[in-house]
Amino acid sequence: MADRSPKRRDRGALEAQILAIMAAGDHPLTPAEVAELLDDSLAYTTVMTVLARLYEKGSLTRVRQGRAFAYSFIRDEDARRALQMRKVLDEGSNKASVLAHFVEELSDEDENILQQLLQQAAHSESET
Repeated sequence: MADRSPKRRDRGALEAQILAIMAAGDHPLTPAEVAELLDDSLAYTTVMTVLARLYEKGSLTRVRQGRAFAYSFIRDEDARRALQMRKVLDEGSNKASVLAHFVEELSDEDENILQQLLQQAAHSESET
């Protein structure tokens, strides 16, 4: 078995460092800004890849800023989970079928909550 390079990080260590930077930030950060804050000599593309993966996992949001994206940490756990649910739904080839199966699995209480939320959303849209 080959020796590990002394510069090699443990699995997930870079993600953890980047998440800590993002959580401490008070505004969206570009990959270049994150790379600068890492205090490491990492390639821009490495930082960009990790940020994109964290976005795909639902830990970050992103907005277009020029030719790049600027990323923000999702502080609200409920919002993070909702984004993850949305991404799972978007991955399906037949959204109606996925939603139908989801609704079938809901408890009566959860189904009532969902109906109330849909009614509130429809009411809010009609007011605008």
